[in-house]
Formats: sequence, C-alpha cells, structure tokens
Amino acid sequence: MESTLIWTYLIHLSYNMWADRDLPEPEAEHVSAKPYLRFDLDLWNELEQKMADAGINMVVIDLGDGIRYQSHPEIAVRGAWMTDQLKQEVTRLRRMGIEPIPKLNFSTAHDAWLGPYSRCVSTDTYYAVCRDLIAEVIEIFDRPRFFHLGMDEETAVHQRNYEYLVVRQFDLWWRDLSFFTEQVEKGGSRAWVWSDYLWHHPEMFWRKMPKSVLQSNWYYGGSFSESVAEVEAYVELDSHGYDQIPTGSNWSAQTNFEGTVDFCVENIAPERLLGFLQTVWRPTLKAYREQHIQAIEQVARAKSKLEKSRG
Repeated sequence: MESTLIWTYLIHLSYNMWADRDLPEPEAEHVSAKPYLRFDLDLWNELEQKMADAGINMVVIDLGDGIRYQSHPEIAVRGAWMTDQLKQEVTRLRRMGIEPIPKLNFSTAHDAWLGPYSRCVSTDTYYAVCRDLIAEVIEIFDRPRFFHLGMDEETAVHQRNYEYLVVRQFDLWWRDLSFFTEQVEKGGSRAWVWSDYLWHHPEMFWRKMPKSVLQSNWYYGGSFSESVAEVEAYVELDSHGYDQIPTGSNWSAQTNFEGTVDFCVENIAPERLLGFLQTVWRPTLKAYREQHIQAIEQVARAKSKLEKSRG
C-alpha cells in the first residue's frame, strides 16, 4: 500500500482567505487581506526540492487571487502570476515527480480572494464567475486528477474578522456544493473538500454528501482518542464508505502528522485511504521558512516509519 499512497503538501500562492480587510498587528501578516501577492519564489523553489527529497508526490496549490485569470483578471492582486507562469510551474512539478492539484476555496469563510464576487454569493453573477474560474484552472492544470474546493468553516464565528459576513445554511450550502462539484466533474476532475461540515451536521452529511467527493477530515492535536470528535470522524467516514486523504499539521502539535498516519492506517480500510495531506497554514514567505521545513520533515519521518513497519 505504501508505494501507492499519496503524500501531499498544501502550499499557498494566495493568502487572502482569513479576512476581507487589513488588520492591525500582530494579526496583520497572517490574517489580513492584502492587495499584493505574499509569496516568495526562492522559498518555493527550495521547498519544491525538499518535498521531492522527502518523497512527497503531490502538492495542492491554493491559487485564489494569486493568478491573473484570463476569464477574470479583475480578481488578481498586484504581483499575481500570469497563467503562462502557472502552466510552466505545473509542468516543472510533474517533471520532478510531484503531481500538482489546484485549490480554490469557495467557503464564504475563506473567499476574500474572490474580491467583489465574495459579496455576490449564490447569485447568477457568482455562479458565472465560479464556473469560469473552475473551467480555466482545470485547463491550466491539464485536467488534474483532483480539484480541492475547500468548503470548510462556513460559520459566523469563522468570519469574525470580516466586514461582510455570509453564511449559507440548509439546502443552499448543499446546492452550491453540488454546483461546484458538477463544474469540476464536467472538466474531468474529482471534487475534493474539507470534511468539517460533518462535525456539526452528521445526519445531513450522510444523506447528501456524494461518495464521489474526496474527503479530507482534519485534526491538528496530539491526542488520537476516538473520544475526540475530529478523530472519530475518520472512523465514521470510513464506515460510511468515503475515500479519504486525512489531514495533519504542525500548527499546534509537532507530533500530529505522525500520529495522523499511525491512527488512520489502523482505522481506515486500505482501499479507501488514498494518502495523507500535510498543512502548515502559513504564507509561503521566508519568515515562515522553519515551519514549512519542519512540516516537510515530519512527512518524511512518517512515510519512512510506515514503510519500515511494512518491511
């Protein structure tokens, strides 16, 4: 199994996803929306090589407003990449043995990158823009295997730093998820989402979430007891037959990723455990280099441990 597992890393090109305005220190760099790109190319090149050396075989790139899309260039921040630059990067990653996967987070808690369209949620204008962006990104990535849609944390509390709050509830959230999934599948890719909706609405989740949608439940703590709701969700998703890429992080516990691998290998059926995703939740900037390096090293250790345990 270990030779076919996905070992993936989430990297942010865009980082306008935590608020729709500039905030005072100390939150400014991490949380604020900025009108310019926060991405260090030299660090990215270094991390690419470290990922390849660590055996990471997939990278999820959160694009947001870090691309000057041909369909909607008005979204782009200053310094955003042109689409040709992104195509070149996609090609380079594949040559390195790393599969590039796009991410556009359409959760209203993380959609500041949509600019004016984040205030048009669930309107005809919104659907037209989102349809255009999904189709263009699929073309840029040459029909990627997966397309991450985000869709996490759509609550008022998660938008406490926003001036303009929007929360889709009940069937509207599901209708919009269905719309995004349909656009992704129309382009020949598979939709991928965060699974935290399950934590708060389990009955609705089991009734409405298609098995075709790849699930990434996430948990960043250090205790892997099934009494922890986020940990129990891994087991429940498996029992209901969903494919998973469990997600860990060095956000709060340096042992989390290894613990995620250990727990999920024991509790998720091999045919439904596609791999693992490591997240750092920091901009791709040199100020956060150490967190990125540590996160990649944690993947390498967990991967090596699993392979040794299987002979």
